[in-house]
Amino acid sequence: MKPKCILLNSILSLSALSILLFLLTFHLNLRTVHKSFNPVPAQQNLSLLIGILTRADLHSHRHFLRLVYGAQRTPPDVKIHVKFVFCRLTKVEQRLLIALEVLRFDDIIILNCTENMNFGKTYEFFSSLPKILPQQYDYVMKADDDVFIRLEGLSQSLKKLKRDDLYYGFVLPCTSYNPYSGYMAGMGFILSWDLVQWIAVSDIPAQNQVGPEDKLVGQWLTWGNKGKNRVTEKPGMYDFPDTNGRCSHALIPETVAVHRLKRWDRWVQVLQFFNVTRVRPSKMYSFDK
Repeated sequence: MKPKCILLNSILSLSALSILLFLLTFHLNLRTVHKSFNPVPAQQNLSLLIGILTRADLHSHRHFLRLVYGAQRTPPDVKIHVKFVFCRLTKVEQRLLIALEVLRFDDIIILNCTENMNFGKTYEFFSSLPKILPQQYDYVMKADDDVFIRLEGLSQSLKKLKRDDLYYGFVLPCTSYNPYSGYMAGMGFILSWDLVQWIAVSDIPAQNQVGPEDKLVGQWLTWGNKGKNRVTEKPGMYDFPDTNGRCSHALIPETVAVHRLKRWDRWVQVLQFFNVTRVRPSKMYSFDK
């Protein structure tokens, strides 16, 4: 009887071991299957605030620019907010109409300054942002209201760059490709958020506000030993063809920004070239010539 008991116990032990191995293998397989369905970590999102410096009275032009930027698509991992920036309101009609714009679009920033170009408005813009914004951005762009920005092109360009100590734009003089000499043109230049924070607290910009605003920004960064990561976006940023000598060239598919669009015929050429106004065919409307 004893040998039979030993044999039976051995069989039971082997069965238990087989069951244990089966359960362990099954569990590991489940973990493997579960892991394979976990999403791949998404690329870190990129955020950009574009501040278009303009004047309060230019209501119709703001509406036009809202359409231009609202019609463009950006990659899903890029967040771009466009704001219109001007100084204190001085007229009753301004307060009325701009209050309606704020209620409808929420894309207005009113600075505590008297309207100007080269007497501190750009400084007021950058230095105010850390105090007034509900969130911070990776980058902040100062742009003119006569520039067309291709949001997708700009997004792809910024994705390749560092997010700290960055100074980005169209370096002047026009023929230069050295971003460490000269400064970025006022058509549209970008600072990383840490530089915006520095402008808000440093005495260097605070004590040097009068003069050509784009040149001043470059000087602030040089004097403060800031903007060590400098990038000039050429030939992707330029002036409209035949408007500004060597700063101008033909429209190209790789465009990031086109400047000097002070006439409607120029806007028409640019928007048509980049198919911004292309619409799907519909029985409800026709754009045939």
